[in-house]
Amino acid sequence: MAKLKVYEYPHSILKQKAAKVEKVDDELRRFLDDMLETMYEAVGVGLAAPQVGVSKRVVVIDAEQEDDGAGHRTGKPMYLINPEIIWRSEEKVCGEEGCLSVPGQRAEVERFEKIRVRYLDYDGKEQEVLADDFLAIVLQHEMDHLDGILYIDRISRLKRNMLLKKLAKFREEEKEDS
Repeated sequence: MAKLKVYEYPHSILKQKAAKVEKVDDELRRFLDDMLETMYEAVGVGLAAPQVGVSKRVVVIDAEQEDDGAGHRTGKPMYLINPEIIWRSEEKVCGEEGCLSVPGQRAEVERFEKIRVRYLDYDGKEQEVLADDFLAIVLQHEMDHLDGILYIDRISRLKRNMLLKKLAKFREEEKEDS
């Protein structure tokens, strides 16, 4: 497995609608494994293919991960190929979100409380998951990436402008530290 480069805002690939995957094969599974390793190493809970420079409708998520004590993250990874939301609750919830592509920043985002998602799994078999709470938020966040939407696109212009100023300051501080 290989760690992949995570692209950061404002890279143009993050604004593109990703292409549907035509077949699930060993090459795609290797890519999924690399995405999962990249996500764990960055201590994220989800990662979409566009975030690593690949415009495909592929997401990896592990909303139940833990550190195994030896510096590795383990949990219950989910591999979602061509995911689509087929049902949403009327109720919505607000939660604080961050993103590996918008480092060091967080904001409150409104999402559907419950969703049902249909997708192909690691072996190319069709699956469905009914998600609520944290998993529903993570799924919606990662699936937004497949349509070129970042969580910062779902907050007010004022909050987004403030967040982007903080992001610029965060990047300057990182440059000074390195």
